Amino acid sequence: MLQGSRPLGVVRGGREALLTVRDVAAQLGVCGATVYQLVAEGQLAHVRVLNAIRVAPRDLEAFVEGRRRGSDHDGHPG
Repeated sequence: MLQGSRPLGVVRGGREALLTVRDVAAQLGVCGATVYQLVAEGQLAHVRVLNAIRVAPRDLEAFVEGRRRGSDHDGHPG
């Protein structure tokens, strides 16, 4: 810890803690490199904390919903 600094609390992204690249990869069932590629291409909303990439759970959900096929987003074929 730097002199005069105080510990940081948990950073929150909405109601839940921000996800790491590893967390996102596990939830999507892909490797970390794929998550980095999605971020680099601007397909996955994220925040950078220094060199670390974090994703809000709501942004991951929006990413998945935006790529859902074969339904009208309410669970009905459409």
